[in-house]
Amino acid sequence: MEGIGILQVIGILTGAALLSGGVYAWFRVRKQVRIFSMALFGTPSLKDGLERQADILAETPKSVSGMTRLCLPQIEEDFPEFHWAQWKQRCENMLRGYLEALESQDVSRLERRGDLAKTLGGQAKIRYGPGQGETGSGISEELRRQTEFLIRGQQSRGVRERFGQVKIHQTEISRYQKEAGLCVIKIQSAVEYYYECFPDAGTRGGESGEKDRRQEKKGPEKQQNRYNMELVYIQDAAKAGDYATAVGATCPNCGAPITRLGSKFCEYCGTGVTPIDIRVWKLHRIEKE
Repeated sequence: MEGIGILQVIGILTGAALLSGGVYAWFRVRKQVRIFSMALFGTPSLKDGLERQADILAETPKSVSGMTRLCLPQIEEDFPEFHWAQWKQRCENMLRGYLEALESQDVSRLERRGDLAKTLGGQAKIRYGPGQGETGSGISEELRRQTEFLIRGQQSRGVRERFGQVKIHQTEISRYQKEAGLCVIKIQSAVEYYYECFPDAGTRGGESGEKDRRQEKKGPEKQQNRYNMELVYIQDAAKAGDYATAVGATCPNCGAPITRLGSKFCEYCGTGVTPIDIRVWKLHRIEKE
């Protein structure tokens, strides 16, 4: 009995030592966190500091890779008719159309924004390359497919996305590259909007409906994002590789790509197709970074 009592005392003392050590470690860690938070955010509360930092980030536009001054002279040397001011406005317009298409789940919103028959800046119209006027929509087949894929993804998840009060702070050329059969202008835009993602009205109920109601109380979240875009000019579709889809047609019957210039029929199934449209600038891709 005496032995058992000694063991109990040892156990109690050991537990007390571990408890006091844990309490000491907790206070020490807490103190270090407060010091770190004060040095980094100016407040002893790490939670408040992170929330304050999130608010600052939501108000600060993203930086973009501004290589316009370096790249534009090279582009204008290759394409004397290329007008960056007009294409900048057009790309921003199509970026807005892209967001509108995702919000409405209607790709025609993007196509209408890309309608190149409209004038910009009064009577001034865009020119796209040597000897080229306005033709086509300015939207590539690849960009249409990309947008449709994202819309189908929303529908399969039963959600809708909303992009409110879209504001484009800055748009710059980030890179100009010449490859076999094509030229590519890479563009970056700093974009601000109020974003929401919520269950589709037709699928509300149960847990999803409760989640949606909680989000509605919270309201839209202000975000600052950076979007990358690509303008593509196909000179030789036979050498353009994957970029041939930028201005190429796909078979409406079997979906096979049409890469031969002047092709009137699909080489796989024989269905009539629209010939490839080359030597015009097309917006090939829009991606959020």
